[in-house]
Amino acid sequence: MEKAHIGIIGGSGLYQMEGLSEVREVSVETPFGKPSDNFILGTLEGVPVTFLARHGRGHRILPTELPFRANIYAMKLLGVEWIISASAVGSLQEQYAPTDIVIPDQFFDRTRGRVSTFFGEGVVGHITFAHPVCSDLSGILVQSCETVGVKVHNGGTYLCMEGPAFSTLAESRLYRNWGMDVIGMTNLQEAKLAREAEICYATMALVTDYDCWHPDHDAVTIDMVIEYLNKNSANAQKVIREAVWRLSKFGKSCQYSSAIKNAILTNPNAIPPATKKKLAAIIGKYVGE
Repeated sequence: MEKAHIGIIGGSGLYQMEGLSEVREVSVETPFGKPSDNFILGTLEGVPVTFLARHGRGHRILPTELPFRANIYAMKLLGVEWIISASAVGSLQEQYAPTDIVIPDQFFDRTRGRVSTFFGEGVVGHITFAHPVCSDLSGILVQSCETVGVKVHNGGTYLCMEGPAFSTLAESRLYRNWGMDVIGMTNLQEAKLAREAEICYATMALVTDYDCWHPDHDAVTIDMVIEYLNKNSANAQKVIREAVWRLSKFGKSCQYSSAIKNAILTNPNAIPPATKKKLAAIIGKYVGE
């Protein structure tokens, strides 16, 4: 199978990666079913990368329906060590304006019953998740935004809600009072699974609008949102190109490249052979096959 050390997950408004050369499409089968779409492999700034449209081309998969485990496991099979996630978000604070980019360093979970672990079926593991994103990759994204002239905010909390409906006014006001910064529907599960897969992960939260708490929220039109989505997509493309180039010069592995070394509590001899085989790409080097 072809390999690429850098993976890009594109969210609402970012359905393809411009500037790729030597492009080919790859279908990846995983023990967790099919990913959201085929992966697009190519080179960007001379660096091998792979791109996945999170919601599938044509935006056909709800946040709740996303095959998170298949998406991240497929990235692992493709040799990905770094994932840059781009996601449309609503702003919960005045200082994060539409078309700004926020690089969150924390997540808060408001989803309900989503599977966000590879463990189970006879193997128990507990990752540390106090710091849910890689500070090295986040720093590269901040530097890349600054280099290409996109307004960026370093740090903040991404509240992950269930969706697909947006927040009620009461919820939006509460999240603001809790000190949440941006709100989206997808990135928490990706971050947890990437950590278990020992893949470095960071989010580019692309602000499309203020959430419904804002007094001007009802004046926002569909045309305005589409305009912001398009501008965010163009900005994200520029930032990603710069970040990929910087990552290619980055001289060390992700700080979480051994994240589950001490996380697995189950005696290797007690793990069912079928589970060892299913999770071989992730736990094989620690428990054998």
